[in-house]
Amino acid sequence: MVVLEKNATNYSGNALDGSLETALDLHVPDELAGLRLDQALARMLPQYSRSRLQEWVRQSRVRVNGAAAQAKDKVWGGERLELWIEHDVPGTVSAAQAIPLRVVYEDASIVVIDKPAGLVVHPGSGNPRGTLLNALLHHAPALSNLPRAGIVHRLDKDTSGLLVVAKTLEAQTALVRQLQAHTVCRVYVAFVVGTPTSPGRIEAAIARHPVARTRMAVAARGKAAVTHYKVLGSGKGWSQLECRLETGRTHQIRVHMQSIGHPLIGDPVYGGTRLVRQLPAFARDFHRQALHAARLELQHPANSAPLSFTSPLPDDLEALRSELERHAAAG
Repeated sequence: MVVLEKNATNYSGNALDGSLETALDLHVPDELAGLRLDQALARMLPQYSRSRLQEWVRQSRVRVNGAAAQAKDKVWGGERLELWIEHDVPGTVSAAQAIPLRVVYEDASIVVIDKPAGLVVHPGSGNPRGTLLNALLHHAPALSNLPRAGIVHRLDKDTSGLLVVAKTLEAQTALVRQLQAHTVCRVYVAFVVGTPTSPGRIEAAIARHPVARTRMAVAARGKAAVTHYKVLGSGKGWSQLECRLETGRTHQIRVHMQSIGHPLIGDPVYGGTRLVRQLPAFARDFHRQALHAARLELQHPANSAPLSFTSPLPDDLEALRSELERHAAAG
C-alpha cells in the first residue's frame, strides 16, 4: 500500500476548508473476492467504521479502477482503489495541549503510554479539551494526520495503566487487526467486592443499557465479550484479581464483575450499594473504580517482534491494597 499525504486539497484540486486529507492507493486482495465494496473496505481499513467508509463512498471519495462506485458494488480481487480520507485540521476540533505524559516506550511506529486515573482518552461531550488525545498532539504533532491521533483502544477516565498509540497509518491498521484477532494481551489488576470462584471465565454479551444510555449491561443482543480472571489475594469482603481481556468492550471488566456479584471497589456506576456495605469503611470511600491496566503484550506493527510492557500499581491502588491487607491481618 502506498500512502500519499495531501494537505487541504481533494482529488479535483479544490481547496477544502478545515480539513486534511490522506490519499490512499491500494489493491483489493484476492481473498476478498465476492464482497461488497463497503465490506471489502471495512476488512482492508479496520481502523475506520463501516458507516464512515460508506459515507466516503457516497461522497465520491472512493474510486474503483478510476471510476466512481457504490457501496453495494461487488469486488473480485485485484481492483485498484483510490481513497481520499478526510481528517480534522489540528486546532479546529482537537488542539495540542502541553499535558504531561508518562511514555513507557516510543519508536517511529508506536508510543506506549501509562495513563493516570482521571485523564479522559478522547474528547467528547463534557470533555472537549484536557484529554490524552490533546496531549498526544502536543507530544507528536504528526499524529494530527491520523484518525483519532493514532488511538486504537481506550481506557475509562478513572482506569489507570497502559495503552498503545500508533504513529503511522500502517501501524494503526496493523494494531487494529491485532485487536480484532484477539492477539493483543491486556491484563488488568482489579479490586472487587467479595471473593469469586477462581480461576474464572465470564462469557456474556455486552450492549448499551436500554434505559441508562451512559451505562453498559449484559444483554443477549449485545456484542460477544469474554473476560478471564483469577484471585491474587483476598480478605473479608474483598479480593484482588488479575483480569485478562479476550475481547475489548466498553466497561467490560466493570460490567462482567458486576454481573457475577463482585463489582469493583469504588465503581460509581456499577458498584452496588448493598454489596459495598461488606467492605471496610476506608474501601467504601475509595474515589474511583479500582482498576489498572498492568500488562500489555503485542507484536510490533512494523516487524512483528513481540513486545511486553508492565506498569506497577499507582500510589492510590497500592495504598488501597496495603490497607485491605492490614485490615485482613488484624482480623
